[in-house]
This record gives sequence, C-alpha cells and structure tokens, in this order.
Amino acid sequence: MATDQAVERHSFQTEVTQLLHLMIHSLYSNKEIFLRELISNGSDACDRLRFSALTEESLMESGDELSLLVSVDKKAKTITVRDNGIGMTREEVVENIGTIARSGTRQFLDSLSGDQSADARLIGQFGVGFYSVFLVADKVELVSRRAGEAPDQGVRWTSDGSGEYTIENIERADRGTEITLHLRKDDEEFADAFRLRSIIGKYSDHISLPIRMPDEDEKKKEELETVNKGSALWARAKSEISEEEYNQFYSTISYDTETPLATLHNRVEGNLEYISLLFIPSKAPFDLWDREQRHGINLYVRRIFILDDAKYLMPSYLRFVRGVVDAADLPLNVSREYLQDNKDIERIRNASVKKILAELKRLADKEPEEYARFWKEYGKVLKEGLVEDHDNQKTLADLLRFSSTHGDNDTQDVSLTDYVKRMPMKQKGIYFITADSHSAASSSPHLEIFRKNDIEVLLLSDPVDEWLVTSLNEYDDKTLKSVAKGALDLDDFTDDEKKKESQEREKDLAGLVEKIEKLLGEKVKSVRVSHRLTDSPACLVADEQDLGGNLERILQSMGQEAPEAKPIMEINPDHPLIRQLTPEHDKLEEWSMVLFDQAALSEGAKLSQPAAYVQRVNDLLTRASLLAS
Repeated sequence: MATDQAVERHSFQTEVTQLLHLMIHSLYSNKEIFLRELISNGSDACDRLRFSALTEESLMESGDELSLLVSVDKKAKTITVRDNGIGMTREEVVENIGTIARSGTRQFLDSLSGDQSADARLIGQFGVGFYSVFLVADKVELVSRRAGEAPDQGVRWTSDGSGEYTIENIERADRGTEITLHLRKDDEEFADAFRLRSIIGKYSDHISLPIRMPDEDEKKKEELETVNKGSALWARAKSEISEEEYNQFYSTISYDTETPLATLHNRVEGNLEYISLLFIPSKAPFDLWDREQRHGINLYVRRIFILDDAKYLMPSYLRFVRGVVDAADLPLNVSREYLQDNKDIERIRNASVKKILAELKRLADKEPEEYARFWKEYGKVLKEGLVEDHDNQKTLADLLRFSSTHGDNDTQDVSLTDYVKRMPMKQKGIYFITADSHSAASSSPHLEIFRKNDIEVLLLSDPVDEWLVTSLNEYDDKTLKSVAKGALDLDDFTDDEKKKESQEREKDLAGLVEKIEKLLGEKVKSVRVSHRLTDSPACLVADEQDLGGNLERILQSMGQEAPEAKPIMEINPDHPLIRQLTPEHDKLEEWSMVLFDQAALSEGAKLSQPAAYVQRVNDLLTRASLLAS
C-alpha cells in the first residue's frame, strides 16, 4: 500500500532556476542531446545496480536483464525513457534532481559564452545533463523506486521547468527510473521513432546494455527491438574502427565536441590481459585545476562496468586523459581499496603512462605545432609529473618547454635539449630564474650579467616551477642553477684583469659593506659586493640552501608558514648611487633601507612598511633638490 503522503511543492535552487530558464529560452542548438543524456544516466543506473548486486544479490529482485526502453507516443506527443537500474529514493531524487546544490551548475553558468551552439555542448560536461530535457519538453515526469526498497517507497517528481517541482510517494512495483517528456509544440518532431533511433545510433550505439524500442511494424508494436549495436568499441580490432567512430565514442564519454588531440588503442595479451582506449583532449577540461576533480578513466572487467573516476589507473598529472581500461583478470567485485595496492593495476597504470608519454614525445619530435598546442593547454599540469613521477622523470624532462632570454617573447617553446645545444663551451650549468610573472622574471636585475655575457637563462613563472626545479637537479649532466641563489660563479667568462679589479673593489668597499650590514640588522643574512649586477644598484639573493623569495611568497599565499630565511643583499660597486656612499655618509641608514626595499620590489615582493619607504624616498629627494639649488 502506498505511503499516505500529500504532494509537496518545492522551489528550485536559484542556480537551477537560472539554468532551466536558459534551457527553455536560450540554448536552442543541438537539442537532440537530451536523449543522449537520459540514456547515459539510465546506463549508469544499470551499471551501478550490477556492481552493487555483486555483494547484495537481492537487489536484482526479479532478475530481469538490465536494459533501457525508449518509447514514443505520437498522439500524446510524449517520449518515455525507462531503465531497470538502481533507482532512487525520495531523498536521492530531491538531492540529485530537485536541488543539485553542486559546483557543476554554478561553473556551467559561469562558463557560458553567449554562443548558443557552444554553450549547449557544455551541458553534459558540467554534470547538468538531466536538465537538457527542458530543451524539448514543457513538462517532465519522473517516477522511480530504489532497488531493494518496498513497492510503496516509489516516488514521483514532476516539473514544468518554471521554477518549481512537485514530489510525492507512490506505489511502484518495478525498480529503476522512468522519465516521461511532454514535448513542446515546437519540438514535436522528436515524437518520431525513426528520429529517436537515429539519435541513439549517433550518440549511444556503443552502450553495452541493450537499448530497446517497440517494433515499428504496427502489427508487432508489442514486440521490442534492440536498436543499438551494444558492442564495446574498444573490444573491436583497430582495423575495424574508423576515425569517426573513435571521435564519436570520445565525444560520448567526455561530452567534448572537439576531436581529440591523440587516440591510443592498445591490446595487451599474456600473463596480464587488458585493453585500453585512451584519448588526449585537444582542450583542457574545465575542472583541470579543481582539487576535487574527477579523473577520466573508466574501469571495466570483461566488458562489465566496474568503476568510473578510476584514479588509480592514471597519475594526477595526467588527469586530463579520458578513456577506458577493460581488464580480463580482475575480480568483478573489485573495490577502490583493492585497486590501491593491486600489482596488476599498477602494471596497467605504468604501461598506460608510458604509452601516453611516448605519444607526447612523438608529437614533440614530429609535429611540433601540435605539441605547442598541447603544451599551451596542459604544460603546467604536466610539470607536476617531474615532482610526482621519478620513474619517468627523464622522459618528462624532454617534454618540458620554457620561455628564456634567448627569445623576444614569452612563448614557452624552449626545450632543455635546445638550451643545452646553445650553451657556450665554457658554461657549466643550466641557468634559470623563478618569479610570479613572465614580466617580473624577464626584467629581474639578476639577469644583468647574463645578458651582458650572452648567457641564456630560462624564465620560470608558473608556481609549480618552484617545485619542478627542486626535483629536477640536472639534465644531460648539466646542473640546474638559480641565478638568484647562492654565490655566482662566472669566472670562466671573466678575464684575469677584471677578476683583479673586482677583488680590489671588494677590498675598497669592505667598510661600507660592513656598515650597511650593521644598519640593516635582522633584515639580511649578510651584505656583499655583487658580481651579477651591471645596471641596478642592489639586489636580494637567497643563500644556496634557503628558500627563494618567490617560493616563500607562494607558500605564504597558500596559508603555509615558510621557514624563516633572511636574504643576502648585494650592492653594485659601479652604480652611481653606491659610489657616492661612504661608511661616514650622514644618510647611510636611509639609503641602506631604500636600497633594500627597492631590491625587494624588483623581485616582486611586498614591502612590510610601504609608507616608511615612501617617506625615506621623499626625504632623500628633498635633500638632493636642496643641495642642487
């Protein structure tokens, strides 16, 4: 007997109301995707039931074959999509359909561009696929019962997309979910069985579950006909699959209408048997930098769906890869805990990673323009691999691209191989500088002596670069060396006469250096004469084993405490400002503070007391003006 509970009326969450308005009034392109979304949801529900039933057989109830049914009523202008999958409770209906208080909806709305065709393509990608029903329907009715629940625990949800929905408990004998769309007058073209069959063939032909429709023959309309091929694309031989079929399958699993940058289809036989079909998207997924992002690999065992978001099959730095892995030797009741420590999964993962990196290496060597497109989309995330994946560090290092002082723009197109080939014979290391922006890196005073000697320096401005250079200590037997840390060794580029002059200047300035160091006190670790400056009066460098200033600021911005490390200030003995200073200068303390603050500003740091800095500068300018007059 059905639960005696009145029909409840609720308002949609504000974001959902906005989304529904867009669906009904704006996104008119490619309306047929509504059927793809409903079939995809129904297939997922069946897969989840099959997985849950491995440990709780009673959930299968009548034991009917898992399938989907699509039917159309031309007279009533309705389309019905039914699955006999896991179903939903009342609470799940409210959570998943009534409110959907998740980031996906907000991100979808924020990502709309105003291009109706492009915006419609985002629907599935942002997890708001169910709402695509309102592209074609002015009323939608959903009835469902979760597997294992009593018949009186059925639920009916109804909405016309205007901002409200009703929900009530009903009697429902069958488990699973049935969705009925009442088509709008302008969209009655979809009340046609042939049209629906063509849409299923286009978007859902690969679904492994049978998708059935009533026979088109009026005399056989009670008979059901399977309208999808139902064969797993990845299980077929590569020679039998067209590029169009690969692209269509990719579009189905990724909701991306762009063709993939690369397709990798691999079958492994022997002690461990599995098939992988992996895609590298042309464009970065919208959630690439989401800390809670989903991974794109689905795990199957002998064509049976086991898990989506199988993060154990792909490292985090390759989280943009989409595809499936179908293993022959794993148990059907495999759990996420089992995957974590499974040697077979580890072997599949390692082999898949090597396949992807090999394809990227091929692109970099044979199709540099395509690789440049890839790097623009994924370069920052691929750099994470240098920190995470030591086994493949050499291959990943070959794939890195940077900006450098060799070029005139900020394009990241310099490989470490390119850099090493251009190194002068006397050069011992690979020089780099890190900063919070390309402009800050390229204008740093630390580069002055390198530009004077025509020595190339890599300009690193991505936050991840700070961790990259701590993990990649050398390349091709050349040590990576920061131009802003430690003492600078460019003796091989300096003749004996200049070395002698430099030593004499250091002796002459010893008293001034000592006095400035004393005046700056706790602000610095030490003060010394610089060998790296040619134009600027001063700069700050980190000691060889200390954190650089840029990394310290990154950690602070992340709310982490950085180990206390005082900088070393270097002064340029040839700069006019330094020349006019002596240990007895009556304004030496003010000049010392100003030089320190200017050096900090030049590397992108924020002053702790900006007002005091401005006051000192104003006082010194006023004094200079009075002396000049």
